[in-house]
Amino acid sequence: MKSKKNSSSTIALNKKARHEYFLEDKFEAGIELQGWEVKSIRAGKVNIADSYILLRNGEAFLIGSRIQPLNSASSHVVCDPERTRKLLMKKRELSTLIGKSEREGYSIVATAMYWKKCWVKLEIYLAKGKKSHDKRDTIKDRDWARQKERMLKHEVR
Repeated sequence: MKSKKNSSSTIALNKKARHEYFLEDKFEAGIELQGWEVKSIRAGKVNIADSYILLRNGEAFLIGSRIQPLNSASSHVVCDPERTRKLLMKKRELSTLIGKSEREGYSIVATAMYWKKCWVKLEIYLAKGKKSHDKRDTIKDRDWARQKERMLKHEVR
């Protein structure tokens, strides 16, 4: 009988994305990786906080993500931690992303990197940027929801 791991499949999160953008349409993309990058990702040495997706020639690329090379795994390979990585997506999804980002002024933001079976996947969203007053409204709504939960919790007791 096989025993399943209880560990989370999430590798890295971009927590700033929810604060900076209104996230609308969600997509899943594979990432074209080299061998040393997969080993580093398994070790948890990845950061997607400042990354974004660029569309060029009908293809999507992840820019600004950082995968720190391991000393033991990458001694014979020249490693570039911030290289541009190609995203693997279906043509229909790519055409949707291209159309909405060019015509309607959306940005494309990476929010999470995770394992799906043995593959590394990237969760990306079509997003509109928030203004500073929108960010304040979001914080105010979140604080009010937290206070409401506290009041309901005290009333039950």
